[in-house]
Amino acid sequence: MARDEVQISALLAVEYERLKEEQKARIGLRDNLIYATLVAMAAVVAAMMQSGGRTDLLLLLPPVTFLLGWTYLANDQKISDIGRYIREHLGPRLTSLADDEAPVFGWESAHRVGPRRAGRKLMQLLVDLMAFCLAPLAGVIVAWVDGHLPAMLVALSVAEVALLALLAIHIVREVEITAR
Repeated sequence: MARDEVQISALLAVEYERLKEEQKARIGLRDNLIYATLVAMAAVVAAMMQSGGRTDLLLLLPPVTFLLGWTYLANDQKISDIGRYIREHLGPRLTSLADDEAPVFGWESAHRVGPRRAGRKLMQLLVDLMAFCLAPLAGVIVAWVDGHLPAMLVALSVAEVALLALLAIHIVREVEITAR
């Protein structure tokens, strides 16, 4: 390997390390957003219960879960983008510099295949939809069924349902059931 190739390989290895650090940090944040969503939902339900059952407080669920869900989705996209960049660009460049048939960073692709991947991805899709879309939608429905909402809150809640639908569409659109 020529001196220039060694320097390029070293730079690419540093880039890989930095990308993996960013990916790791984003994974931690993304995973904690699920817990933050559960805590936020519990706080809203607790406030409703302590207020004597004011179901209109459940209308706080959609904006909270939308913000947390959108942040979750943005981080999840970046995590996937980093992995794709490593698999499609960085790994092949290092493999060509190494003059070796074996791909560099094989784990980046190897963990994405297998007979249970589709099931795991579908289960994660269900969890994401339940946490960020279906649970707050249930809160809106409870508030509607209670029937004590002023017209302005009904209009607001319709807009909230539209936001939840938008988030659900984006969550479904971004899921990668098959490896790519």
